[in-house]
Amino acid sequence: MRRLDVIDQALFHRIAVSERPFGAGSRVGHWLRRAGHAADHGKLWFGTAAVLGAVGGRTGRRAALRGVSALALASYTANVAAKQLTRRPRPPLDPVPAARRLLRQPITTSFPSGHSASAAAFATAVAIESPAAAAVVAPVALAVGVSRVYTGAHHPSDVLAGFALGSAIAALTLRWWPRSSQLRPAAGPARRSAPALPAGLGLSVVVNSGSGSGALTTHGPEETVAVLRDLLPRAEIRLCGPEDDLPALLAEAADRASAAGGALGVCGGDGSVNLAAGLAVERNLPLAVFPGGTLNHFAVDLGIEDFEATAAAVTVGSACGVDLGLATDGTSQRYFLNTFSLGVYPELVRLRESLEDRMGKWPALAVATARVLVNGEPVTVRAGGRDRRLWLLFAGNGAYDPPGFAPTHRTGLADGLLDVRVVDGGHPFARTRLAAAFLSGTLARSRVYHAARLRTLDLEGLGDADRMAVDGESLPAAGPLRLAKSGRALTVYRPAAD
Repeated sequence: MRRLDVIDQALFHRIAVSERPFGAGSRVGHWLRRAGHAADHGKLWFGTAAVLGAVGGRTGRRAALRGVSALALASYTANVAAKQLTRRPRPPLDPVPAARRLLRQPITTSFPSGHSASAAAFATAVAIESPAAAAVVAPVALAVGVSRVYTGAHHPSDVLAGFALGSAIAALTLRWWPRSSQLRPAAGPARRSAPALPAGLGLSVVVNSGSGSGALTTHGPEETVAVLRDLLPRAEIRLCGPEDDLPALLAEAADRASAAGGALGVCGGDGSVNLAAGLAVERNLPLAVFPGGTLNHFAVDLGIEDFEATAAAVTVGSACGVDLGLATDGTSQRYFLNTFSLGVYPELVRLRESLEDRMGKWPALAVATARVLVNGEPVTVRAGGRDRRLWLLFAGNGAYDPPGFAPTHRTGLADGLLDVRVVDGGHPFARTRLAAAFLSGTLARSRVYHAARLRTLDLEGLGDADRMAVDGESLPAAGPLRLAKSGRALTVYRPAAD
């Protein structure tokens, strides 16, 4: 170790006194300083994620989400856990020219480099989903790491360790989140009778212009409406603008579809689809889902990748029956197509929603994730006659894969079961144990994690759990609460299986 430290110090000194290509006035030095500054607090990566999410299509959105998730985990691991364990002093600044030094010197310990860990985590995560995007991101990530030595903030070994840590954490995301090419549509929903609507005759569609950063952002609301009219020229299509009431427009569309003996359609994200699904099942209407949101979990689980797939299914009457989850608190009820949760996730959604108007969705998600990881607290709920402290209670509408804390896709849409997962906050050092098990992919065997497949789940009281998340939307919560399946299945248009 002493010999390695000597080599490390010698390399740092050589870079510090080098004039070529690292001279303070050189073009390389100028860009290194700018890259390092841009990466402060993750600004560079959040901005890159926003661009990928806006213009990169579904692949870009997945790359952006995996990137900010890996970045948040790597930043927490490097800056909160690893630095506290090693406590290595920063390198001496004497040999570093004053023009190169940071205006504000870091006050944390040196090993590993948090900037480098975040850069490598983001670049590796992007590469998992989009090698083409990674070809642009990776050189910038390398420049950020080099800049930390160039400015005298870190030893070379700090940067190398940060690169290794960040890359490893990004690779570990594959343990709980398979790459898109590995996902397959959920199996099992029985084919159901639904009217064939040639050219969309009898279909009433509402397009939510405020949905996510998917097709509606890439093409624009008006162009999205034009695309749908080209595919289904006899359908009735209504655009919901920023000042319009989406639930009211969907209710009017459902009335028209019922009168015509047709179907209800919705173009938007999972929150919009949730509202339409409740109306469709209550009025015994089939539902046509046009994926227009950020990740479109429900559409992807059905095997619907684009508008053309839904239009083809509507035209020939290809449909299936899927379960609909139901959360009931005694005075009201709320359907969920995908997931229900209590604990830190509703808080993460609330924080993201409060920040995204100023920062954009992807930067807001990354900031919210980091805040919840550091500052989140478990909530108290009452179940089985006793109070329980929980970091998270997750209930999936159907069986999700993979097992563990971060389910990503469904293997069943009509199995009659809730996929319930709980992260217990009552154990000593629960946060640290949770993070360690999550990063190592061993959460399914951890004492802080419990999972079960249930038909119903009753919570006698929600204590201080005053928010719940339903299909990605944060809502007020009240107890007692029962989670179950709706007595009526939802009929939804789906492309015929090969």
